[in-house]
Amino acid sequence: MSDRREPFRDRQEAGHALAAVLLPYAASHPLVLALPRGGVPVAFEVAQALDADLDLLFVRKIGLPGHEEYGLGAVVDGAAPRIVLDRARVAEFGIGTPAIREIVQRQLGEIARQRRLYLKGRPAMPVAGRVVIVVDDGIATGGTMRAALQAVRGGQPARLILAVPVAPPDSIADLAGECDEIVCLMRPSPLYAVGAYYRDFEQVEDQEVIRLVAQAERPGPAEASGE
Repeated sequence: MSDRREPFRDRQEAGHALAAVLLPYAASHPLVLALPRGGVPVAFEVAQALDADLDLLFVRKIGLPGHEEYGLGAVVDGAAPRIVLDRARVAEFGIGTPAIREIVQRQLGEIARQRRLYLKGRPAMPVAGRVVIVVDDGIATGGTMRAALQAVRGGQPARLILAVPVAPPDSIADLAGECDEIVCLMRPSPLYAVGAYYRDFEQVEDQEVIRLVAQAERPGPAEASGE
């Protein structure tokens, strides 16, 4: 639990603040996974401070048709994409399987576009046996993050940590069983919007994600030795 009360200046400052708490993990050479796009500037600062690898974790919300901001679940990229649905909400709104399938295919298409654009076809870094830190710029309900954590857990990391600058206490409690540790600097209740806890919360553009991913790339053994 953190006693921070002041809003973050921007995502970069939030990343610095998270990194300060996560520094004990630097010796384990962790893998930092960012949720695009808003989580990337935060995760970049964490990865730089911990001298860690940075990769992207592609996850997209499955929204209620016509009210896409209302989440019914999420789909996470992978060799076998993982779909997590809130079955009670799906039943409540009477959303049929064909409609869910159409939304999932559309979101998988956007994930494929982002992967091509951001990573230039580079495959995902393996998580097995590693300390993995999943980072976003904040959590509201936690449905999308639940899917993300379940997907990463399936890759059998040695330890799975969720790190976010801000999230409400109920979402943190709901996610506690999906990971080994949660680092959250602000836990307002109620939380009306993540952006309210940043003075600068401008949308992160594709070009910014591309720039940060390229900047974070670590040289392979041959490159490092100058061969």
